Formats: sequence, structure tokens, C-alpha cells
Amino acid sequence: MTLKSFKPYTKSTRTTILVDRSDLWKGKPYKPLLSTKYSSKGRNNNGHITSRNRAGGHKQKYRNVDFYRRKFDMPATIERIEYDPNRSCYIMLVKFDDGEKFYYLAPQKIKVGDKIENGKKKEIKVGNCMPLHDIPVGIDIHNVELQPGAGGKIARSAGTSVSISGIDGNYSLIKMTSGEVRKIDSRAMATIGVLSNPDQKNIKIGKAGRSRWLGRRPHTRGVVMNPVDHPHGGGEGKSAGGRHPVSRTGQSAKGLKTRDNKRTDKFIIRRRKRKKV
Repeated sequence: MTLKSFKPYTKSTRTTILVDRSDLWKGKPYKPLLSTKYSSKGRNNNGHITSRNRAGGHKQKYRNVDFYRRKFDMPATIERIEYDPNRSCYIMLVKFDDGEKFYYLAPQKIKVGDKIENGKKKEIKVGNCMPLHDIPVGIDIHNVELQPGAGGKIARSAGTSVSISGIDGNYSLIKMTSGEVRKIDSRAMATIGVLSNPDQKNIKIGKAGRSRWLGRRPHTRGVVMNPVDHPHGGGEGKSAGGRHPVSRTGQSAKGLKTRDNKRTDKFIIRRRKRKKV
């Protein structure tokens, strides 16, 4: 996939950069694998806004993507590669030899008509899914389970992948994109390859209206509010300094570690890289 820009007929098209999706399926999605998607618009069951700056958005149907890949030892053919409005990477519709169809996450370098397979000790090729103990060290993988049989949780967005950096007894050492190295049970399933649509990060939406299509409402900065509404609010004129940057509820916004899960600390071999502030 490539990026496409537009002639500046309007102010918005001058800066708009989108991903060219001309190679994707142009028809409707596979209806038996669709379900209704209801939007809460940032409100709870009482109708009160609990998550700000969310509402509207284009109506969407949810594609039921299979993250478990439990249909073992039967070849499947890729019928088409589709756009999915619910995630940043593309999805592919696969048909097994018995006629059953599933939606899977689509990796890069995979084409319509290719064959894939799930199960133990399969060929090391893009799209095949197998346990971590059957995958060689250094291979790029995605849709990795944290617990065997729990479904893929790691590396599911556009252009992402992780790699196996070593073996430690019954565990595989997985190196994340962030630099973190983590132990995962070697019986957990993972899929070979890097996920599709790596140019997603280079998109420039060009206009506020496209944000509204995505369900995002306008965001008001804290420094223009009153003191009663935000810790950054108040002051005479444009006063933005003299205070520590925090969220609306007072949570520090510059590098404060908020992870609090001591139960899984033992599985983390090396922490993620620190960002330069």
C-alpha cells in the first residue's frame, strides 16, 4: 500500500494524506461474520458523560475477527483482504477446505489465493499460526496469546510485530516494540509475519470533519478553562506556565509510571525503554 495526496482544491485537501486502498476488496463485508455495533458516545447507563470528547461518528458494523485460530490441521485459502473500520490493520476472509469461513488479521506480503494453516509444527511462512515453541528465535510474529487458549492479545495494530529473543524453560522470551522483554508460556499461539497497513502512522486527516467521522469531538485545552474546571485553568491573559502539567483529575502528565500489577511483574525480564521528556 502507498500513501496518496490530493491537489489543493480546498484548504483541507492541501494537507490531507491518506492510505491508498485500491488493492482491497471493494464489495460489502461477509454478512454471517457481522454483528451490530452500538456506540455509547462516552456516556454511562444514566446518560452522563464519563469519557469526554466522544460522540457521533459514522455508523459501523463489527467484523467478528477470530483471534483464537483454533481450527487446526486444515488448510485455508485467502479469499479477499478487506478494510476494517474497527482497527488500524486490514483483515482477510479465509475459507477452510470444509467450507467454513473466518476473518483473520491480515499480515504484510500475503495475497489472495495464498494457503495458510493453524496447528503444531507447521511450515514457517507468513500467515501460519502455531505455538511459540515451534517458532524459531528471531522470527517476527503477531497476534500473540498471553495465556494458552485465551486468544491473541499482543501485536494486533497496523504495522506491528514482536519477536522471540530466546527460550527459558517452559517460557519464550518475547521482545516487544517498546523494548520490553517478557516471558510467555511456550504453548501460547502466535501468527507468523508483520501486520498490514504500516503507513497508517503517516496519515494526515486534513480537516476537523474527518475527526468527527471517527467519533471524536472537539477537545478544549485545560489552560483556557477556569480554575474550577481544570488544574491548569485561571490566570490573567494567556498564562500557561508556573504549574506542573497534569490531567483534569490531577494525574501527572509527564512520565509518571501508573502501572500497578504486581501479579505479573515476575514475567517481565526487562522494562520498556524510557521516553526522553
